[in-house]
Amino acid sequence: MRFYIKNYGCQMNLYDSTRMTDALTTAGYTESKKKDDANILIFNTCSIREKADEKLFSDLGRAKSLKFKAKDKGEDFVIIVCGCVAQAKTTEITNRAPYVDAVIGPQEIHKIVSAIKTALNKNDEDEYIFMNAMEAKEKFENLQSNQITKRSCSEFLTIQEGCDNFCTYCVVPYTRGREFSRDVADIIEEAKRLISLGVKEITLLGQNVNSYRGEGPDGKIWSLSKLLYAMAEVEGLARLRYVTSNPKDVTKDIAEAHRDIKILAPFLHLPVQSGSDKILKKMNRKYSVNEYLDCIEMLREYRHDMAFSSDFIVGFPGETDKDFEDTLKLAEKVKYAQAYSFKYSPRNKTAAAKMDNQILEKIKEERLKILQNLLNDQQNKFNENTIGKTVSVLFTKKGKFKNQLVGRSEYSQAVSICDKAIHIGDMANVKITELKSHSLLGSIEEK
Repeated sequence: MRFYIKNYGCQMNLYDSTRMTDALTTAGYTESKKKDDANILIFNTCSIREKADEKLFSDLGRAKSLKFKAKDKGEDFVIIVCGCVAQAKTTEITNRAPYVDAVIGPQEIHKIVSAIKTALNKNDEDEYIFMNAMEAKEKFENLQSNQITKRSCSEFLTIQEGCDNFCTYCVVPYTRGREFSRDVADIIEEAKRLISLGVKEITLLGQNVNSYRGEGPDGKIWSLSKLLYAMAEVEGLARLRYVTSNPKDVTKDIAEAHRDIKILAPFLHLPVQSGSDKILKKMNRKYSVNEYLDCIEMLREYRHDMAFSSDFIVGFPGETDKDFEDTLKLAEKVKYAQAYSFKYSPRNKTAAAKMDNQILEKIKEERLKILQNLLNDQQNKFNENTIGKTVSVLFTKKGKFKNQLVGRSEYSQAVSICDKAIHIGDMANVKITELKSHSLLGSIEEK
């Protein structure tokens, strides 16, 4: 049978989708590049924003027609919903889409093969398969490294997931559970397997990646910085990144790692969410604006070319014009290389959804536009400052034009070249010559 996985949301979901692909391929299923050619549809969902929920149900409506057409022909057809929406809205899924065969939470994806087999063998059309445990340990024990199949040259590797912070706007503790860190040996083994398949760049993933506390081979608990030094010793790894960091867990030893480890990219995604101490407190972020700025200063002190991206939420309940102005001031101080900004979206079960002083949608939209204009200007200026300089680029895909390749610099900038001598998977020094929208053009620097 042929399967197709549609992925929504964050890098963690991309990792989970990739590991499900590994498990299914190892079990003899064939991956399809188009959902219309598949008879197993898997939707790996995200519940961070309301639009993602509704997009799922829209996609499920289209999947329903495909399933009924297959049934009319006497053919098997399976629909499975995985991920955070599956965990948070099991009942809603089965009520609104009773033709779904299985609902699998993010910590149960290792059971994807058995879920499909059960779905194919069930006799009752109204019988649903639920796999919604919240413990991550069993998941990683069952996602074996020897199952990992073909890979691109840049891949994610989950080292920690779940969250103990309970930010008042966030559903992660309710969908992925409490924090869990994988053992160092398991992470290193997976990294070596990835590199053996041609991976050059690895991004370590965690909901709060810098709160990583995994057991090391010495039986002691290792921090993220110690793991970074160990990863730097893995032969064949050309570039190392990690995401997403919580400012409250940024420590001096992480800054030292950026100074010491040559393959560790001088680029960090450090979400701030707001530039107002009042709003940060309401969000339960556990750091102040000054503490956040101290993190930025410390990292730049240890690695002078350090660049940053961030996340911002505008229109959080109770956000005043003054609070929003403080957010703009913080962004102006930091000068981000990239950033992501969103309107506050109430999520079920979160404390913020029940708060007074919810902000009007019109005000949210106005504030978001102002902030995004500032952040876009900063990104353009950062990229403009790269013109004439040389950056290290890992080329990951073909471009739109003949002999064009696209890759990412150490600062996560999109860079394009036209050069027949360079191939996907190559890492090369590129002299930047031109800025095009949010990407850079360049040529290979002569040795």
